Amino acid sequence: MLRHVALVTGANHGIGAATAEALAAGGCAVVCAYRKIHDPVDPAVPEAYRAGRARTADAVVAAIRAAGGEAVAVDEDLTDPQAPQRLFDLAEATFGPVDILINNATGWVQDTFSPQTVDQHGRQMQPVTVATWSQQFAVDAMAPALLIAEFARRHAARGASWGRIVGLTSGAELGFPQEVSYGAAKAAQTNYTMSAAVELAPLGITANVVHPPVTDTGWVTDAVREFVAQSTALVTVATPAQVAEVIAFLASDASALITGNVITLR
Repeated sequence: MLRHVALVTGANHGIGAATAEALAAGGCAVVCAYRKIHDPVDPAVPEAYRAGRARTADAVVAAIRAAGGEAVAVDEDLTDPQAPQRLFDLAEATFGPVDILINNATGWVQDTFSPQTVDQHGRQMQPVTVATWSQQFAVDAMAPALLIAEFARRHAARGASWGRIVGLTSGAELGFPQEVSYGAAKAAQTNYTMSAAVELAPLGITANVVHPPVTDTGWVTDAVREFVAQSTALVTVATPAQVAEVIAFLASDASALITGNVITLR
């Protein structure tokens, strides 16, 4: 069976880490890209979430290798427009051409148009500024666009006929109140991915976006669980592994007929 090579961004914790492990378990060699983020202390955000974002992907790679898989970790700044080229160069030098791209990383900031300083869960918010917009859009919109472009360019250059792109999104029809730049950047990434589904279909590439439910990557508190329990739109608090199973399916041969979709998990 042909071995696939996957590039997963934000692979040091949460859904990214679980996805890297799921793909490796399926036989993929995985490049685990990450960036350590040191979030300010927020009394409404569990320390587990802050600690997860501040980790390297070394433990993920170690777990994959211990299970007999292939993986490498790379600390990369996705706000740098040259990062995609470096990541694909590293992947090709280590494992060979990338044919699975998972755009999972986020430069999450919690900004708002409202004069409020905390959200309904007690988490700190800040006003929209050039800095908050730039951080969010660089990682959640620009980086996925450039990664998709680099993926497509190299795919076409080698005459490949099989490829998978999966992005991660959030928000809803009314945007993402209280996380406005995050929601807008994710909407941009979704649009890029849908365009890729159409433009890259002749090259055998599928492109889809996964909209996870509330997923406990360390930030979920009792207040959030109660919010989900009372919601009519939300059904469950998922684990990263549950979301990763869906992503791994979309990155498999079995998903050949699934492209151009935003798949909402509940």
